[in-house]
Amino acid sequence: MLDVIIIGGGVCGCSLLYELSRYKLGTLLVEKENDIACGTTKANSAIVHAGYDPEPGTEMARFNVEGNALIEQLSKDLDIMYKKIGSLVVGFDDDDRKSIEKLLEKGTKNGVPGLKIIETEALFKMEPNLSRDVKCALYAPSAGIVSPWELAIAQAECAVEGGAKIELECVVAGIKKEKEGWTVSTNKGDFKARFVVNAAGVNSDLISEMAGESKHFSITAKSGEYYILDTTESALVSAVVFPCPSKLGKGVLVSPTVHGNIIVGPDSKDWARGDFSTSAQGLDYVKKNAVRVVPSVNFRASIRNFSGLRADAGREDFIVGESKECPGFFNIAGIKSPGLSSAPSIAREVAKQLHAAGLESKPNPAFVGKRRVRRFKEMSEAEKRAAVKENPLYGTIVCRCETVTEGEIVDALKRPVPPRSLDAVKRRCTPGMGRCQGGFCGPRVLELIQKHLGLKPEAIMKDRAGMFIVTGETKQGGVR
Repeated sequence: MLDVIIIGGGVCGCSLLYELSRYKLGTLLVEKENDIACGTTKANSAIVHAGYDPEPGTEMARFNVEGNALIEQLSKDLDIMYKKIGSLVVGFDDDDRKSIEKLLEKGTKNGVPGLKIIETEALFKMEPNLSRDVKCALYAPSAGIVSPWELAIAQAECAVEGGAKIELECVVAGIKKEKEGWTVSTNKGDFKARFVVNAAGVNSDLISEMAGESKHFSITAKSGEYYILDTTESALVSAVVFPCPSKLGKGVLVSPTVHGNIIVGPDSKDWARGDFSTSAQGLDYVKKNAVRVVPSVNFRASIRNFSGLRADAGREDFIVGESKECPGFFNIAGIKSPGLSSAPSIAREVAKQLHAAGLESKPNPAFVGKRRVRRFKEMSEAEKRAAVKENPLYGTIVCRCETVTEGEIVDALKRPVPPRSLDAVKRRCTPGMGRCQGGFCGPRVLELIQKHLGLKPEAIMKDRAGMFIVTGETKQGGVR
């Protein structure tokens, strides 16, 4: 029997898997998609929020501020792309100023460091492309940006290297309480464990019901649409820029990304689970609200649009902890913004509660707390020459837009949680993330997956299952 089964391979599930890998345990993460970080984790604003927005005294406020500091440390330990660039909440009138003063008060109570209100002259020196109608802004120097999928992947890889297990394309069909522990039934068979943790994102209410909880929470999927602008626009803003928040959320932001692009979005609307479509209406809303804050956003430089789904439980706090109805069953649910920022702190809290419920806490001698990734694009000329000398595959550029080498892709395919789709490779070493969006490098990446993982071309997806690239040969029987 396993010690813990985690349902859901997003950033919260992977953070908990990593946290539990510190101990000598039998831990399994099951994920219904063909890769981890395939849901909300890969489709969000990629912001490490400072923590001034949650209501003081809530778990959300505590997790946000603690998580902010933990992500900064994790980025150093696990070589995750992260930058502390600060954030600005801008105001246009007296009502906005009152909102900003309220955020300052809340942030101070929450323990957010360095918060201050900046007036126009100093503000325009920081961000010269802001609208001249802006009157003031709340500055939070501890806010940052991160590669969200890499935060999940790095922790999952280290956990697996330290002895944890992951089952992909593993769909949960039932959860049954046994005399001792739980049985989780899936399309890959039954798994038994002493404890089960529900980190299933927009489907967390369905998993909760399977375990026998009465419907004490219900998830609404909130869709948010985005633009990604080419790296030619990287100088547009240097910090994360928000408008004053509203009942719909934190509003349409304009922000750098760790990869050198600009991200603009999102809108917010109730949406169907599993529907990641974008719409002209949603994107027009994003555009209209973004230019109010930064008028010079060049949407002609957009290289990709996408949408993500957020799990809204209709309450002001996260749902984290052991079920009162089902002892041994834990929820990590209703994880909307600032869920990404909070994930490492949530993981520590759930691990603490699991230990209090009887989970062993003997240190794992095989725990992996450090990781390093070779990124050819970031190397000095001397480092590049040394890398090519050591491994000639680093001398072959596969992705021209992002300067990604064959060596980096092959290294990614050999990592503890190997990618099995084009987008899964992209999430690990960025081929296909640039201006041509994989038009040049995609076929070569497919060939490398086929060669090194032994998969048939028609079994290799663009991303999720069913997103076929190759379905069969177009010509058979030779040339006529």
